[in-house]
Amino acid sequence: MITAWIGSITLLGIAILYVLLAFGLPYGEFAMGGKYRIMPKRIRVACVVSVLIQIIGILDLLQSGNVISIGFPHGIEKGVCYLFAVYLLLNTVINFLSKSKKERLTMTPLSLLTAICFGLTAMNG
Repeated sequence: MITAWIGSITLLGIAILYVLLAFGLPYGEFAMGGKYRIMPKRIRVACVVSVLIQIIGILDLLQSGNVISIGFPHGIEKGVCYLFAVYLLLNTVINFLSKSKKERLTMTPLSLLTAICFGLTAMNG
């Protein structure tokens, strides 16, 4: 299913950004309100946790879209897709309200696109 591919590739791009943030690269203006250009060490841990959650989301989305089979029970995989869709819609609003122009202009549309992909995949998967 194409929405699973689009959503997982988009989420992978976001996960890569968070890996770079966890390693201390200066892309903080694109995440977490843009407060820090380089994430402090305590926030880098949150970046790592975020990456792990995003990987789960990618795998779930790909299974829900019948791209891969990793053994998530069907009812649970759909529920997780809906959960990610709702979470990412809320995240879209938060990104839209961010003080960071870079986060607003970059992460808002990416988050919305990914939310739509999760929702459509859950409904049609």
